[in-house]
Amino acid sequence: GFSFSFFFFLSFRPFHVEPTNIVSVNDDMQRVTDEASAMNKRIHYYSRLTSPADRALIAPDHVLPAPDEIYVYSPLGTAFKVDSCTDGYGKNSSVVTIFMIWNTMMGTSILSIPWGIKQAGFTSGIILILLMGILTLYCCYRVVKSRKMIPLIDTSNWEFPDVCKYYFGSFGQWSSLLFSMVSLVGAMVVYWVLMSNFLFNTGRFIYNFVHDINVTDIVPGTNGSNKVICPSAASSHPPQNKSVIFSSGNNTGFELFEEWWNKSQTVPFYLIAVLLPLLNLKSPSFFAKFNVLGTVSVVYLVFLVTVKAARLGIHLEYNWFTENDFFVPEFRILFPQLTGVLTLAFFIHNCVITLLQNNRNQENNVRDLSIAYFLVGLTYLYVGVIIFASFPSPPLSKECIEQNFLDNFPSDDIMSFVARIFLLFQMMTVYPLLGYLARVQLLRQFFGNAYPSIFHVLVLNVTIVGAGVAMARFYPNIGGIIRYSGATCGLAFVFVYPSLIYVISLHRAGQLTWPALIIHIFIILLGLANLIAQFLL
Repeated sequence: GFSFSFFFFLSFRPFHVEPTNIVSVNDDMQRVTDEASAMNKRIHYYSRLTSPADRALIAPDHVLPAPDEIYVYSPLGTAFKVDSCTDGYGKNSSVVTIFMIWNTMMGTSILSIPWGIKQAGFTSGIILILLMGILTLYCCYRVVKSRKMIPLIDTSNWEFPDVCKYYFGSFGQWSSLLFSMVSLVGAMVVYWVLMSNFLFNTGRFIYNFVHDINVTDIVPGTNGSNKVICPSAASSHPPQNKSVIFSSGNNTGFELFEEWWNKSQTVPFYLIAVLLPLLNLKSPSFFAKFNVLGTVSVVYLVFLVTVKAARLGIHLEYNWFTENDFFVPEFRILFPQLTGVLTLAFFIHNCVITLLQNNRNQENNVRDLSIAYFLVGLTYLYVGVIIFASFPSPPLSKECIEQNFLDNFPSDDIMSFVARIFLLFQMMTVYPLLGYLARVQLLRQFFGNAYPSIFHVLVLNVTIVGAGVAMARFYPNIGGIIRYSGATCGLAFVFVYPSLIYVISLHRAGQLTWPALIIHIFIILLGLANLIAQFLL
């Protein structure tokens, strides 16, 4: 039968039967379709024209079944197509491997790190980023080593869900699918909320610029050229479009624009016209060409943060447990909100095996993975600490730091406008890739085909898009969505499965010790506590 995996690998030489060509296992008369049987005969025909040692008449690529496209993704990072290693080893140097892991992991979660630090407290936020980085790195290391602890079986082409199935049977297979879909759909919902936000602010900036309208939001903010605003101060009346025109112009036209260009009531629906048709494409390989936008976006965000901090200065005051009007304590009870975000921010456990398989020097895998995690953690720390420290308190309170820190800059801020443009286009290219991965995982599991019919695909895509629109309309809180989905899928792929598989493999080999058992049970309990805390705080 068909074994679920995150990646549906390339064709094996000389020939392998595609899952869609396998008939029911209970069919005693015929297990292979006529199409697969004919293909097998053609392969054997080529192989018998000459001796096995002579590769001159090896079956050409147009005779072999076309390999499936292989994509790796981190839910809030990026998704891109990877080249398969048909000869069994990778082509990438350690530097390229490290960059690929960094590039895959970095993503939209970086926008919520300053908010997470604010929720946890400045000192505890820094400590938690370091500790979560180390913990998720260790669990990722256990994922990488999990295949090699299975004896007497060739696991060279296995992914982590295959390992889960080996140890836990159909439960491992289906739970892998469930938690994978949670991470994917959660990421797609976050993308829809952010794309609505960025499209709204971008459209507003362009309209005001074209019509020469000078507008200010009715929210507290600083004065001067480096304006910072506090949208959450008007939480009782969410500042969707409310603004005041300070220059003469067509007020009627402006009011009409604001009525039809609303962050939560109209813009999320406008995105449907663009993105729903793209989701229904059979292959998203065209969009994979744009994954460089993810790197550009992150680099530009680091540049933006640096420039803003240089202009705003540092505003810090240490209050270890007490809160005042402008600063938050160094330690806060809301710290699990940051750990939930970080679980997804450091999440690459679903595709790390594939990324490391492409490493030319396999003996350097652990070192390269550790360096990549260090760089990711350094990037999160830099952006989070700099935004928190430079946030102008007073006159504004640190509590004003938004779940998307770009919301703290007005829509007419040029640097923020450029950042929103970059992120909007990047997300619009990654979104169809995530939709494709969700479709492949779900529909292949149930129907044996990633594209059973346009009806099946349309129903799935409308459901996913509907979830995104609903959240953008009624709960546009990306920090909340990230921490819930991160803690949920992280419970399985980051904390429970890697630890449990390691303990079981040691037990079967007769090498399990009490310290190892206690440590890994503690890791599992940490993951469970992380999930429960998201719903209590």
